[in-house]
Amino acid sequence: MRLSTGDPRLRAAAYQAAALAAVILLGWYLVSNTLANLEARRIASGFAFLGREAGFEIGETSLIAYGAADTYLRALAVGLANTFRVALIGIVAATALGALIGLARLSRNWLVAKLAAAYVEFVRNVPLLVQLFFWYAVITENLPGPREAVEPLPGVFLANRGIFFPVPAWSAVHGWMLAATALGAGAALAHARWARRRQARTGRRPPVLAGAAALLVLPPALAWLAGGAPTRFSVPALAGFNFAGGAHLSPEFAALTAGLIVYTASFIAEIVRAGVLAIDRGQFEAAYALGLRRGLAMRLVVLPQALRAIVPPVTSQYLNLIKNSSLAVAIGYPDLVSIANTTINQTGQAIEGIAIIMAVYLTISLVISALMNWYNARIALKER
Repeated sequence: MRLSTGDPRLRAAAYQAAALAAVILLGWYLVSNTLANLEARRIASGFAFLGREAGFEIGETSLIAYGAADTYLRALAVGLANTFRVALIGIVAATALGALIGLARLSRNWLVAKLAAAYVEFVRNVPLLVQLFFWYAVITENLPGPREAVEPLPGVFLANRGIFFPVPAWSAVHGWMLAATALGAGAALAHARWARRRQARTGRRPPVLAGAAALLVLPPALAWLAGGAPTRFSVPALAGFNFAGGAHLSPEFAALTAGLIVYTASFIAEIVRAGVLAIDRGQFEAAYALGLRRGLAMRLVVLPQALRAIVPPVTSQYLNLIKNSSLAVAIGYPDLVSIANTTINQTGQAIEGIAIIMAVYLTISLVISALMNWYNARIALKER
């Protein structure tokens, strides 16, 4: 096959080659110009600085042990762990709260529906940064000091230095309980798959929720009993000007987590409401004709179909929540961005620091997108 000079395929190939050459030239210019500027300012490039001593403390190190004598790499790992800590709690809580508010907007109770609508409209239209400042001010300015801390529950204290609460004193038994919980979760998944296969084969489905609850609760309970049933708790107690013992949530962590949950839940609520409204009204009527109450009709008939419309936009909200967690620097929570900024200020490795931040957030986003796409494919209706 011969191509003439006037062939559109030849022109298309020439345009693509020209565009590719332009991109390569632009990239070469940017890289060479950056390297020349770094050399002129005697700024070393590369990631060798990650192995040097950081020399600064981090306030939140509950997940990874850290000291000022540790390396910049370990400091960034602490920041990444802090980001994951906020993101995981935020995603789970925002999903639950958003689904609840979204279904409340569809309630037949006028007051409940209007309160849910007011929540959505107010929270969605107030910038997240302003909300973070609000939550931080509520905790640090309106709560009393440790000596006058509020105790809403026995052993739980609310003060301007954070939230203090009791936790079980760690022992070897708790490690076995975690392993038993993991085994129980695997068994619960296997039981759910078996129940689906049995339903497809016989038309009858055994009680999945009861079986899953038993498999999740009984193994760790048996491990706890076999280990002597330890019941000792570490309870916070006032020692000097602060509390000692128990667990502690800092004001920065509490404010950031609360702000992200409340803000993201307002968007998830609208997604859930829209997903339910996208289902034909006849599905409700068919469920009612079978004798199902409204709650069961929603849970067993409507929501499983609505998930196909809900999951993709909810995935975007999960990604937004993780990226919005970078606003933690505004209230002093040491997440990845905050620690990377400190590292850049001390080492001058701005390009490398920004590259690390971009690479981490890109990786997290791609992983979450892949998981949610896999889940969306699993729940999609397939033609047989």
